[in-house]
Amino acid sequence: MTNLLLSNDFAKVSQINLVENFDLLEISHQNCQAKVSLYGGQVLSYQPSFTSRSTSNNNCIEPKKNEYDVFWLSETAYYQQGKAIRGGIPLCWPWFGANDKATDTAPSTNHGFAREVNWQIKSIKANETEVAVVLIFQGENKHKLWPNAFKLEQTLVFGRTFKQSLTMTNLSKEDAQYSGALHSYFRVSNPENITIDALTGCDFDDKLTAKADYQNNSVSCVGPIDREYHIPSPDIQSSTVVMIDKSWQRQVEISSLGCSQWVLWNPGAELANNMADIHENGEQSFVCLEAANSKWQPLLAGKSVTISQEIKVLSL
Repeated sequence: MTNLLLSNDFAKVSQINLVENFDLLEISHQNCQAKVSLYGGQVLSYQPSFTSRSTSNNNCIEPKKNEYDVFWLSETAYYQQGKAIRGGIPLCWPWFGANDKATDTAPSTNHGFAREVNWQIKSIKANETEVAVVLIFQGENKHKLWPNAFKLEQTLVFGRTFKQSLTMTNLSKEDAQYSGALHSYFRVSNPENITIDALTGCDFDDKLTAKADYQNNSVSCVGPIDREYHIPSPDIQSSTVVMIDKSWQRQVEISSLGCSQWVLWNPGAELANNMADIHENGEQSFVCLEAANSKWQPLLAGKSVTISQEIKVLSL
């Protein structure tokens, strides 16, 4: 079933039922195509119709047809309640990874619960340059490990660039803590073709070896790799990294606000072969680079905190 939600001279947005309890927003704009799952409030696809490129002193814009999708989505992803969708940008919230406060009576789900619930549409707007979608999810006592009343508001802006912000509000009278990430799966020609120079010179925690280290050479994105790179900034509030794909002759620039880490992950072939929701050889076509707060952060009673990222695709 398809329900047309918006149509004007610049854009069309439709809500499509994929399977039971799974609805997608399909976005068609003169500057891009995109898909968003209301389950998980999760961006699945973003394909700009052209790429900004500095070709002269005038910083002109050149069309680039048939641009690869920015994000990777597994061909065997699960679309069922209680499971996360493998690919796009899952939201890790209100904790990242396993919750270290878990007990036998209050076990931890991986990466919290925001990516495994249905979100509601607050608004959809479109103009000549972009489509803006606002999604909300709120509740109380959603998990024994995080009983606070809360509201999440996610703003997604699709145009020549992609912007994502997640505002979390603690509606309870008790202070809380959160950790989380914008868990971006970037589609690439192959992880071995990727360079991320901005991570050189950063301290990192290696989750595979359980050791801390310093990146004094070029970063390899070939899996298995699972590292938390710490942004070398005293205010830890803003950071930009550029992921260069030599084979596809493109670079993806990711700028984050309100995050203190970049998480770099690829499972490698051995682990991926045991993950039913990664299609065969799928690990050879993505790199996860996630704007994150992997450690607990304060979320005071009655207050809000926002994390965000902006993604630009440029040709080399």
